[in-house]
Amino acid sequence: MDKGENYEVKDISLAEQGRKNIEWAEQHMKIMGTLKERFAKGKTFEGVRIGFALHVTKETAVLIRALRAGGAEVAIAGCNPLSTQDDVAAALAEEGVAVFAYKGETKEDYYRYIEKVLSYKPNITIDDGGDLVTEVLTKKPELLPEIIGGCEETTTGIIRLRAMEKDGVLKYPMIAVNDNKTKHLLDNYYGTGQSTIDGILRASNVLFAGKTVVVAGYGDCGKGVALRAKGFGSDVVVTEVDAFRGMRARLDGYRVMPMAEAAKIGDIFITVTGDKNVVTVELMKTMKDGVMLANSGHFNNEVDVDGLNKAAESKEQLRPFLEKFILGGKKLYLCAEGRLVNLSAAEGHPSEVMATSFAGQALACKYLLDNKGKLENKVITLPEEIDGEIAKLQLDAMGVKIDSLTAEQEKYLGSWEEGT
Repeated sequence: MDKGENYEVKDISLAEQGRKNIEWAEQHMKIMGTLKERFAKGKTFEGVRIGFALHVTKETAVLIRALRAGGAEVAIAGCNPLSTQDDVAAALAEEGVAVFAYKGETKEDYYRYIEKVLSYKPNITIDDGGDLVTEVLTKKPELLPEIIGGCEETTTGIIRLRAMEKDGVLKYPMIAVNDNKTKHLLDNYYGTGQSTIDGILRASNVLFAGKTVVVAGYGDCGKGVALRAKGFGSDVVVTEVDAFRGMRARLDGYRVMPMAEAAKIGDIFITVTGDKNVVTVELMKTMKDGVMLANSGHFNNEVDVDGLNKAAESKEQLRPFLEKFILGGKKLYLCAEGRLVNLSAAEGHPSEVMATSFAGQALACKYLLDNKGKLENKVITLPEEIDGEIAKLQLDAMGVKIDSLTAEQEKYLGSWEEGT
């Protein structure tokens, strides 16, 4: 472990490769370059301290560079023990970012690093999963007077924040960046769909064609995973607790059944629900020999990994991100310790997808500053026009043009008199 006054990373000598990977991401995140220039020109974040608990990836580094160009002081810790890209962390440290993260963190280090970020007394918090805001509210309330607001990146974090709001414990406004159409529909559907399969392939190199793939949860993430698995030639089964989503999955052409039934026929199980104990040890005992378990929900409790570790007769590390368990005499294979397989065993979402997500984060930070003191301590969705601006910037980056309404068409859409 390499340590400095403002960093703790695995190997600072990896910085050169990290810089190359960040440059590769920048090439595919052109809208972040546009925002970076805008922020630099206006010194949008001059004197603002921003604390992150986010995946330390090359794409996150592009976001950090854009905010720092606008004058922000940044401190970052990871939001998942296995998602940090060590070369990127090293590059950020050399650039002067306060960074505390390494791949394979212990639980103790994970929370110690969040404490490190909070020691910089952030004015804005950026979360992926809600751990940073939770630490502020439960352990560091003295920081609240200096906090303008925060941003949340993912579905699981939004679920936690809405529970905080319901219980009356949310003490500063939080922007639900995850609820932007340019995040929720693009990142979750296209990003999670591709990167989850990528992670499983890197962990196992298994053939998807001809396998029965069970997808637990048919939100936007589940839709994306199911579509990509189907594209690889898999027989896809969906499990759901929501009637509409179950109906949607069936109409999309997938078999739908309870997990207790799916457990007996599946070859590969992928959880994307945001809930816990979706795949229990009791269900595992009914599974076929040789099944593989993977998770793309935020926390490592969708598959009961603790229960599996206790119940298994033996455990063996087969590959860097693939473990073999013997349970009831049968073999079960677990990807990436049950953590986010797309970020643990692979590199997370493609840069093009993260361009729109992180444009949302950047503009959410600006929105918090522009509305300082005016927002309630609630979970807030960004105005639709900001979402539209992100989509327009991405179309421009892709070289795509669209039509615009004529004056006559605008008038028609805003009126009621004209009928058949």
